[in-house]
Amino acid sequence: MKLNYKRTALIGFAFLSISAFWQLYDSVIPLMLKNTFQLGETLTGAIMAVDNVLALFLLPLFGAWSDRVDTRFGKRTPFIIIGTFFAVIFMMIIPRADQTVNFPMFFIALGATLLAMGSYRSPAVALMPDLTPKPLRSKANAVINLMGAVGYIIALGLISLLVKKESNPDYTIIFALAALLMVVSVVILILTIREKKLAAEMADSISTDTEADKANVKEATGPLPKEVMKSLVLLLASIFLWFTAYNAVTTAYSRYAGEVWGLTGGSFANSLMVAGAAAIVSYIPIGMIASTIGRKKTILIGILMMTISYFVGYLFVEYSSWINVVFAFTGIGWAAINVNSYPMVVEMSRRGDVGKYTGYYYTFSMAAQIFTPIFSGLLLEKISYRTLFPYAVVFSLLSFCTMLFVKHGDSKPPKKTENIEHFDVD
Repeated sequence: MKLNYKRTALIGFAFLSISAFWQLYDSVIPLMLKNTFQLGETLTGAIMAVDNVLALFLLPLFGAWSDRVDTRFGKRTPFIIIGTFFAVIFMMIIPRADQTVNFPMFFIALGATLLAMGSYRSPAVALMPDLTPKPLRSKANAVINLMGAVGYIIALGLISLLVKKESNPDYTIIFALAALLMVVSVVILILTIREKKLAAEMADSISTDTEADKANVKEATGPLPKEVMKSLVLLLASIFLWFTAYNAVTTAYSRYAGEVWGLTGGSFANSLMVAGAAAIVSYIPIGMIASTIGRKKTILIGILMMTISYFVGYLFVEYSSWINVVFAFTGIGWAAINVNSYPMVVEMSRRGDVGKYTGYYYTFSMAAQIFTPIFSGLLLEKISYRTLFPYAVVFSLLSFCTMLFVKHGDSKPPKKTENIEHFDVD
């Protein structure tokens, strides 16, 4: 059984468009809120947290809805088409509202865009496992993640090249190109992936469960032993804490670069591109390291790398090209955490409870991304922008402390049979 890499890459165009939009959102929307509408950092942080609040409700809702839908286009494709259509329409109103300084129009357009994006994110993610046999999903997810990274880097590249160096630039061309990228990606998906037909073909090719598989499903799902539960709580606390640190920096960085270092236009995006590229390049060696020393130690190394990076970032009182090196270490550290944390949570679950423990992981990570833009924004507004990196250092160190006491869920993942599998990041 071999993975159809071409087909998987074509499926990945949905994720490419999603990644491009969210990078545009994280980088540009805070600048509009601060520079155009003159909002304080606390209120800016609260608005930036709205997408994560919506995600807590929209992702499971539309994911479950798409499970029950059956059209001639398939289960997921209609959600992707309709969601992209409305997202593109409403996102093009955002730069117009920014240029006319019309906050009610801006807020309504942003809310509608976030609703549209939330309506098809889960169906888009579910499309790959729908059309890929279970033994090949690790490789397929790696391809999907690489397609997402392409969207992330394209968005940052557009910002770096096209955002003008002025106090209130016109972002229309950036939003138009991002919208075009989203439309083209979905058109490619529609023209090349016949979901209904492929899903039927895969269903025919899958054999019935073996007796061992059936026995595994019936495995007991009783309460966890106290020691394991303690480790789970500490691990989930660690997840909350390192997301609190990381998301504060990624959400506020575009404003920090302008306020503290005096960067103008889209030049701040260069450091974020370096971080993303460093993370991608590091997936293979990180997978090898985890296979040798285990997931927990690899995560602890990643936390230390990120903590040191945040501290060194604070030392830069003016911009230097060396900050790109700092962000490269941040990307590598985040990759070390990201590759290994979700599998540790699932490792503590019973086989029949994997979905529930997956929910725990995303609940704590999203809770951090709701909390931190508001709390860190309050510090930026009431004290100083220079609190950003110390804030990240504190929460990163706290995650290191809680992670030290996690005694269960660790494992040495089996060595990957092919390098592509190292990009299978949950």
